[in-house]
Amino acid sequence: MTVAVQKMTLTEFLAYDDGTDKLYELDNGELIDMPSESEINRRIAMFLSIYFSQLGIPSYRLTMKTEVAVSGSRVSVRVPDLLILSEELATEMDGASRSIVLMDMPPPLLVVEVVSPNQEKRDYRYKRTEYAARGIAEYWIVDPLQQRVTVLEWVEGLYEEKVFAGDNKIESSVLESLDLTVDRVLQGW
Repeated sequence: MTVAVQKMTLTEFLAYDDGTDKLYELDNGELIDMPSESEINRRIAMFLSIYFSQLGIPSYRLTMKTEVAVSGSRVSVRVPDLLILSEELATEMDGASRSIVLMDMPPPLLVVEVVSPNQEKRDYRYKRTEYAARGIAEYWIVDPLQQRVTVLEWVEGLYEEKVFAGDNKIESSVLESLDLTVDRVLQGW
């Protein structure tokens, strides 16, 4: 749901405080109230975080609900479910007062979005374009509604798409030692 009628700049968004604990995204200058996460979405994101940690990715490079500034007709700020940061980005964010990846920072290595009902267009279309323009090496769309995982690999400025379902093993250019099926991700174990 759009909150503010007047368009906001990134600076205004970063300074915005309505006195609540609500989570917002900035979508081309519009303040968007983020709905509460469903239990399945939260469980999937937590499972993937633990799984990635077991692959040897240090905890300081794994982050949930970190904001990412992206380009649109105006600057937007997205709040993915899970990120894997590069070593360089993790170092740059160390000690920051706000967990946000700004435009002048290196992009995350991998972004995971778990699709919520009525948010399909946003995750499949808008964020795909924004994350590609940001140069994010890999973008996963985990869709419990469609029972699939779409892996988008950034190649020469655009995403190449692979869709996995059921007991298919997910392939990743960022996570070479990945041994994970879609069923396992969607069940959160």
